[in-house]
Amino acid sequence: MTTKTDQPIPWKTTIIASSSLQNHDVIATLKGQQHLIRFSDSVECGAFIFPLSGIAFLLVCLDELPENVNETGLFEKITNFIKVHRNSFLLLYAPFNGKRELEILSDIQQRFFASNLRILPVRNNGDIIKGMLTISKATSKPNVDTIRDRLSLARAHIIERSPVWQMLKDVKLG
Repeated sequence: MTTKTDQPIPWKTTIIASSSLQNHDVIATLKGQQHLIRFSDSVECGAFIFPLSGIAFLLVCLDELPENVNETGLFEKITNFIKVHRNSFLLLYAPFNGKRELEILSDIQQRFFASNLRILPVRNNGDIIKGMLTISKATSKPNVDTIRDRLSLARAHIIERSPVWQMLKDVKLG
């Protein structure tokens, strides 16, 4: 959707955020973009929930974790998060990818391989915001319907022009 000057209309949504994130820079940026932020003590610490999209994000800062990740309760926290939220993303925040960060990422991937958790490594607040907003916008109404319609049209176009389909039609007629 565009305005008269062909500038895209900014997308705004409601976000439920953990009360622990009230002073986080990401919250200030989201408020600056005119998103409505509601804080809750009942959501997991570090969580962002996009109710119109049905998407939840859990922010984990690797540099705040002690050396032994197993002792932090991180895996239990992630397990509880994915039990509550069907469409869940883990925002794995690490300013750089050193050996320790890659080991933690690997441990999380191995432990939650068969779950509905998707992991999004992020390096800065801009990556956090861009990742969350891109995913939640693409999965919210009416955007998800528009994307679905475009994919359906593309599929129909491919099938219509496919030489395989043409060959099958010719074989069937012959």
